[in-house]
Amino acid sequence: MAQVIHAGDAVRSADVSAPVRHAYQAYQLLHFGFAIAPIVAGLDKFFNKLTEWDMYLAPFFARMIGGHESVCMEIAGVVEIIAGVGVIFKPRIFAYVVAAWLACIIVNLLMVPGFYDIALRDFGLLLGALALGRLSMEHGN
Repeated sequence: MAQVIHAGDAVRSADVSAPVRHAYQAYQLLHFGFAIAPIVAGLDKFFNKLTEWDMYLAPFFARMIGGHESVCMEIAGVVEIIAGVGVIFKPRIFAYVVAAWLACIIVNLLMVPGFYDIALRDFGLLLGALALGRLSMEHGN
């Protein structure tokens, strides 16, 4: 059976690259964001200019580490810096590292009364990190 091609179909088929272009732009936005945000947050764990990070540590974990919240946050900062740098060079892998880290943060925040809103925000970030991982399969390295 012969296929009939109308003039309108030719215009639509010529625009097939638009979804690919849009997906690549979404990838670029997520790639940039999930490289910069963890690095900035990680660095700030040493300086506490954005916030006082110790307050986000669940009392359960604070007791486990013997009251060394600042040291714990500095270790978290190192992890975040490594994750952010990893996203720059290998988003296909490190997007999932960031997602796993965010899952750990969410569990911690759910154990701290009054920070459920931040846990919800971090859940949204976790979904964005997963989206970056998926888009990296097509557009990243």
